Amino acid sequence: MAKVLCVLYDDPTDGYPTTYARDDLPAIGHYPGGQTTPTPEATDFTPGRLLGSVTGELGLRRFLEERGHTLVVTSDKDGDGSVFDRELPDADVVISQPFWPAYLTPERIAAAKNLKLAVTAGIGSDHVDLDAAIEHGVTVAEVTYCNSISVAEHVVMMTLSLVRNYLPSHQVVLDGGWNIADCVARSYDLEGMHVGTVAAGRIGLAVLRRLAPFDVKLHYTDRHRLPEAVERELGLTFHPTTADMVPHCDVVTVNAPLHPETEGLFGDELLATMKRGAYLINTARALIVDRDAVERALRSGRLAGYAGDVWYPQPAPADHPWRTMPHHGMTPHISGSSLSAQARYAAGTREILESWLEGTRIRDEYLIVDGGGLAGTGAHSYSTATATATAADPTTAPTTTS
Repeated sequence: MAKVLCVLYDDPTDGYPTTYARDDLPAIGHYPGGQTTPTPEATDFTPGRLLGSVTGELGLRRFLEERGHTLVVTSDKDGDGSVFDRELPDADVVISQPFWPAYLTPERIAAAKNLKLAVTAGIGSDHVDLDAAIEHGVTVAEVTYCNSISVAEHVVMMTLSLVRNYLPSHQVVLDGGWNIADCVARSYDLEGMHVGTVAAGRIGLAVLRRLAPFDVKLHYTDRHRLPEAVERELGLTFHPTTADMVPHCDVVTVNAPLHPETEGLFGDELLATMKRGAYLINTARALIVDRDAVERALRSGRLAGYAGDVWYPQPAPADHPWRTMPHHGMTPHISGSSLSAQARYAAGTREILESWLEGTRIRDEYLIVDGGGLAGTGAHSYSTATATATAADPTTAPTTTS
């Protein structure tokens, strides 16, 4: 029988919900491009409920315990003596979310003698040291595409919020004011601007498609160029590198995975080449940008705004400079954890567990590491030698990449 260790974020501060704002979710059977949404044999949850917190348990307890397996769920993942560290040595499976990652460092993987499977309930497995997983024969899987559209919608929301100066204007209302000039002094139209994405995979392409109706000029860079028909359809301008693209853009959105080629990409040098007053949106991974360089660029006016919901470490400490820097639109890591997305990544996690427990092959699109090497989506999106920064223990690793 297997022991499954699941790390999830805490319940709401006022307790687990008893009612919800909506009664149902739209039925979605396929993602853009035709990949089917998760297809587990069954589920034990109601779509639209809060599944990603400790009480929600991703809807897994009944499924696992009826089959004789053990499920341990905790939010306590960091620091000496955490529940995660205490339970890890004899765990067969570790599940966590990108929004509340259980950092599987080389040391933790070496200590987890029984560990055979690490599952990301969501997208993005850079909190797992992939080299160590390969070395120790650990399969790494994630629920590919489950929240890509969720994140793309968040990118569009943040773009408009920054360009139109929405958040400060809303604060004026909350404060009882009517200071129109203060609100519009930093408000612009998105129409006609040049918008570029760093990476045009599932999320990046979805962002481009959603922004096209705003009559913007669209740019992208990616190591895998899009088909010519897609470039014509959306009027895309391709750039071979990020450095080639960003000087042309009023808005840059980062939608790339974290790996050695993207770590620390947006530092002082690259930011200095961006248009004065450009906006930078990062819902990918915090370590793709230099924490302190972003703050400097906002204070100097090089950037007109920065928004994202990815931090390092996660959760971010109370004194993290991104909480207090000017002209930001940061959120905690929520872009891919809407209730709609949770229903998909909970179902996908169960599908992965069903396959693994039954000894059948996990879908290729879910695989990151398998059989002693990168596999499936991992072979397309990741590179190895990622241990130092991407899966580093957040209590010891640097919080800046400069």
